[in-house]
Amino acid sequence: MKLSAHFDRSEFACACGCGFDTVDTELLDALEALRAHFERPVRITSGARCAKYNAEVGGSPNSQHLIGRAADVVVDHIEPELVHEYFRDHPGGLGSYSNFTHIDTRNERARWTG
Repeated sequence: MKLSAHFDRSEFACACGCGFDTVDTELLDALEALRAHFERPVRITSGARCAKYNAEVGGSPNSQHLIGRAADVVVDHIEPELVHEYFRDHPGGLGSYSNFTHIDTRNERARWTG
């Protein structure tokens, strides 16, 4: 099911196959803006997560992935540091990792390096 011009609901589905695939519209808007900025496809490496899968991957018990408000992303041919820099003023959560960037739409600013 198409959610926006460039994203399909299946891209946000929990990787365990349980069918949980919710996504926050604010997050979707941020990812569309990211794609437009770099003019490159954005790949969701982790979107929504059920509680069981989140625990299996070592996610925080309060992870925004559990409520469809987070995505770990990779932009084709763009270094994660540049993606992180693009989101530097984002009002929610932003995590910097060596091979992806975490973005979420929590109601407070949070920053970390993984």
